[in-house]
Amino acid sequence: MSDGSPATNGSAASDGAVAIAVEGLNKTFGTRRGVPDVVAAEDVGFTVPYGRTLGIVGESGSGKSTVARCILGLTPVDSGRIEVLGRSITDAPAKALRSWRSEMQIVFQEPYESLDPRYRVWEAVAEPLLLHTDLRGSDLARRVHELLEQVALSPDLASRYPHELSGGQQQRVNIARALATSPRVLVLDEPTASLDVSVQEGVLRLLLRLQRELNLTYVLISHDLKAIRAVCERVAVMYLGRVVEIGPTDEVLSNPKHPYTEFLIGAELSVDPDVAPAASVVRGEVSSAERPAGCVFTGRCPLVTSACHEAQPALVEATPDHTAACILVEPESATSRSPDAG
Repeated sequence: MSDGSPATNGSAASDGAVAIAVEGLNKTFGTRRGVPDVVAAEDVGFTVPYGRTLGIVGESGSGKSTVARCILGLTPVDSGRIEVLGRSITDAPAKALRSWRSEMQIVFQEPYESLDPRYRVWEAVAEPLLLHTDLRGSDLARRVHELLEQVALSPDLASRYPHELSGGQQQRVNIARALATSPRVLVLDEPTASLDVSVQEGVLRLLLRLQRELNLTYVLISHDLKAIRAVCERVAVMYLGRVVEIGPTDEVLSNPKHPYTEFLIGAELSVDPDVAPAASVVRGEVSSAERPAGCVFTGRCPLVTSACHEAQPALVEATPDHTAACILVEPESATSRSPDAG
């Protein structure tokens, strides 16, 4: 990708001011009688400075989308603390959350399903403006035109319906809708997963450009390590609701410290016939209904020992600013360190 390196944006990012702070987040979903509850998030914590991007990666069922919804106040938490733009999300009344929503937006995975098939493009983009601003008439039309240009869509598409657009164009419309209220935080929930490979790169380039121009803070939820590398300064790896590794993206993906991270990287490489498969093979599939004792990864880890069943390891610093939750990690210091996306 020609401009695919994450950039430091604005003075707020450079001085480390925090846009998103998550600490001790826990969320469990109840199930029918006789079936164990699903632990979607357990003691999750990280921070994201203004103008930066944190990627959250993991297989389906890892809890990453639940964490994203909790950040936006769309899913209530059981315990823990979430602050976005200096405001507490976890104990805010519903009315306050609604008033803040214009500053915190989400872009979902399925572009077509996110758009009302009855609305033309201009109506879809105008809808959040009608709800959250006083723009009307020519001022509204001018703003819609600006938003379409901002996401590199021709104004000629404004009269089309969603089914008349390509997948990439549909997702650009969704991004324009998210930008309509001038948000400061965007949660990107698998924004390129349903797009053709040839289209994904263009959408990622667009997101990088918008971040630079608007000083946006992103949380990118993905299972695609290529997207994580392209957009994110830092990455958190989640498994069964827990962050098992977090650190600078280049460091984590080139020097992984947790066996699960190694597995994800090996799974990505295995699609290339010219690359040898990973030496360690992970057993089975992720199952949130079968939570093991001790480390959450014991049921699949190829390096498991008897000690792994005793307790869930804390995140400890393996290298500066890079932590992992594994008893095999050699910590730089005797004390564990809170995960930090700064």
